[in-house]
Amino acid sequence: MATETNHDAAGESTDDPVFIEGEGHLETVVDEHDVVLADFYADWCGPCQMLEPVLERLADETEAVIAKIDVDANQQLAGAYGVRGVPTLALFADGEQVEQHTGALPADRLRSLIEGYTAE
Repeated sequence: MATETNHDAAGESTDDPVFIEGEGHLETVVDEHDVVLADFYADWCGPCQMLEPVLERLADETEAVIAKIDVDANQQLAGAYGVRGVPTLALFADGEQVEQHTGALPADRLRSLIEGYTAE
């Protein structure tokens, strides 16, 4: 039984969250995909951990790519996006940042945000 997996140009699966390794990597992911939901998180953050399974499901069930950015490992990148608390979620559509929210949002709200920017 074969399952179809979506991949980006770098060969990464887009049905799972993509872990970002710096500003250039985030720019590449945003440029290659129509809709990207970037999760600025920290391993020590309780709400971030609660959001993890929600984001994994959204990566699998929606057209959006979920990008995970560890703020401790990517402090400059987090600062460039004005991240002052975690989790912070930034939504990119067609290469541009269109939304940013601080705090864990419910799954249905995140799905609505994503679907508002994905092509019908």
